[in-house]
Amino acid sequence: MIELKSAAEIGRMAVAGQFVGELLEELSGVAAVGVNLMDIERHARRRIQERGADSCYWDYAPSFGRGPFRNVLCLSVNDAVLHGLPHDYVLRDGDLLSIDMAVGIDGWVADSALSFVVGTPDPEDLKLIEATEVALAAGIAAAQPGGRVGDISAAIGEVARSYGYGVNTEFGGHGIGRTMHEEGPHIPNNGRPRRGMRLDPGLTIAIEPWFCRSTDKIRFDADGWTIRSADGSRTAHSEHTVAITEAGPQILTRRPADRARTEQPAARA
Repeated sequence: MIELKSAAEIGRMAVAGQFVGELLEELSGVAAVGVNLMDIERHARRRIQERGADSCYWDYAPSFGRGPFRNVLCLSVNDAVLHGLPHDYVLRDGDLLSIDMAVGIDGWVADSALSFVVGTPDPEDLKLIEATEVALAAGIAAAQPGGRVGDISAAIGEVARSYGYGVNTEFGGHGIGRTMHEEGPHIPNNGRPRRGMRLDPGLTIAIEPWFCRSTDKIRFDADGWTIRSADGSRTAHSEHTVAITEAGPQILTRRPADRARTEQPAARA
């Protein structure tokens, strides 16, 4: 049964969301040329423990994957796009890194992801990352009370096509709340407007567009976790946890830099 959250419960999710947003921004500063992925993972473990939070990834054991996931981050590099298993790899100049994390605080969960280039960026990588960010913003804007899941999917797919990217619909957004994958809608990154489940106030979801540069096909590593573009092309992933409210969509995992931009006073003429 899908649980619609009260305003107070959404507020508790926002506490977890604030921590996730802050830590993701912090980790994006930790990642640099010459830094080992396991150092980023250990940094996140320490911060999560200090906060008294719980990782939703640790011991996660879905139908795919070999054995339970024993890390607190998904770290996906270059052609890896989802569920990247942290491992002994030193970041190189120009690597495209996606960081995905979900934590619970006092029984409420938030999930978010971002992608960025370490060191010298390739303009095509920046375009790919931008496409996921624009698609995420479009998907959130379409998450209006009384709308449908298909409105979100269609908005994301339209952005992907406008940038010239294909869309894979095997993995996408999901319900979230007391657990990372709560009963609720699967939100594919392409679809038809005015179709699918109704977006009622109190619904909490994760919206997560991810694209590959030159394919819509994927493959799994032998570890059973890491998902890569089938043709080895680069990939990017952006995600926010969002609450549907009477006033419209509310982003629960905004990062400090995002809040600072929206809170700046308007420039005087």
